[in-house]
Amino acid sequence: MPNIKPISDLRNYSDVLRDVSVGAPVFLTKNGRGRYAIIDIQDYEKTRASLKLMEELAKGKKSGEEKGWLSSEDVRAHFRAKANEE
Repeated sequence: MPNIKPISDLRNYSDVLRDVSVGAPVFLTKNGRGRYAIIDIQDYEKTRASLKLMEELAKGKKSGEEKGWLSSEDVRAHFRAKANEE
């Protein structure tokens, strides 16, 4: 169940921060509506990494659609050639 608190609870911010843990953000409301989320730094970093991965995958998809897709054998040949360079 989500941990939801009014923003006025931030007056005692250490109590609010104590409730934040990995996978368990605290949601703050303002005037009865959801306004902010406080998340653990590990969750933040994981979210940022996921977004970056999704951006890179979108670039790859766009490139494949515009320039054409490579066959799996072409990809293998590329990486074999790279391995032989080292």
